[in-house]
Amino acid sequence: MDLSTEYLGLQLRSPLIPSAAAPLTEDLDNIKRLEDAGAGAIVLHSIFAEQLKIEQHELHHHTISHTESFAEALTYFPDPDTYHVGPEVYLEHIRDAKQQVNVPIIASLNGSTLGDWVDYSIQIQQAGADALELNIYSIPTDPDKTSSQIEEEYLEIVRAVRADVTIPLAVKVSPYFTNMANMAKRLDEVGANGLVMFNRFLQADISPEELEVWPHLVLSNHQESLLPMRWIALLYGRIQADMAATTGIQKGRDAVKMLMVGAKVAQVCSPLLRHGIEHLREIEREMVEWMEEHEYSSVKEAIGTMSQINVADETTYERAQYMKVIQSFDYDEALVTPSTV
Repeated sequence: MDLSTEYLGLQLRSPLIPSAAAPLTEDLDNIKRLEDAGAGAIVLHSIFAEQLKIEQHELHHHTISHTESFAEALTYFPDPDTYHVGPEVYLEHIRDAKQQVNVPIIASLNGSTLGDWVDYSIQIQQAGADALELNIYSIPTDPDKTSSQIEEEYLEIVRAVRADVTIPLAVKVSPYFTNMANMAKRLDEVGANGLVMFNRFLQADISPEELEVWPHLVLSNHQESLLPMRWIALLYGRIQADMAATTGIQKGRDAVKMLMVGAKVAQVCSPLLRHGIEHLREIEREMVEWMEEHEYSSVKEAIGTMSQINVADETTYERAQYMKVIQSFDYDEALVTPSTV
């Protein structure tokens, strides 16, 4: 079975890519284990501009806090060998990963200003990353900001980074645009080599007794894969950018479905957090087993076979057969056999 695929111009041994999660990728030993388990590439955890600014602020504070003391007070200054300024820890992590593994290393960045996006992207490229994923994790809350303004902010980020960075760029987006198809086309046109679909916004819970907000992490489930699956199927053949599927991919069969609708790669995270890094081997085994059973000889042969351009009725995806789905629900059967999905 030929599992090779091409994503962002990178040749990968497999379409399975462990994706940005600190518990998986902030440790170099884990990165080596992911390669050994069969990863086609590795997306590092995201570095957030807010983190970098906090580090810079703390260094500034420590540096000026004793400026009115005697010369001996210079010993109070932070040791430059142990106190890292800005993104240096992350950049060093990229350099170390590149030295230790042979699979492509894709960095991930979430900026806060246009200058942040450009400056840190340049530094990430200089550190040796094979590609960069722009993780535009932003939830608009200003009631006066229009959809056009929000979309233009996304486009301007990609334009600015593309103007100064030569490595491949992927953009991790949310599905919540007024017209996702148009936005995908425009991101493609301004220089995105790939689209990662979709960003999964984590929700906060509250404690009504303690009157506190609780960060609440719930790992993804299979049902969440249907949204990216639908949009990848709709966009395949209509944009030039490669598409990466993420969110809800739990098993090898899930990865196969993403390939069949048009994804070049399937990013996996939650099942590896649930079951461990070695579970990546099981996902690959399931994927190969399914493809062999259905007489596919390669990943490339499967890509796009179930996209909108290869199905008889395009409305299957465009309207998702709304009435047919509703009418197919058997209320009495559901009461007897609750869904376990």
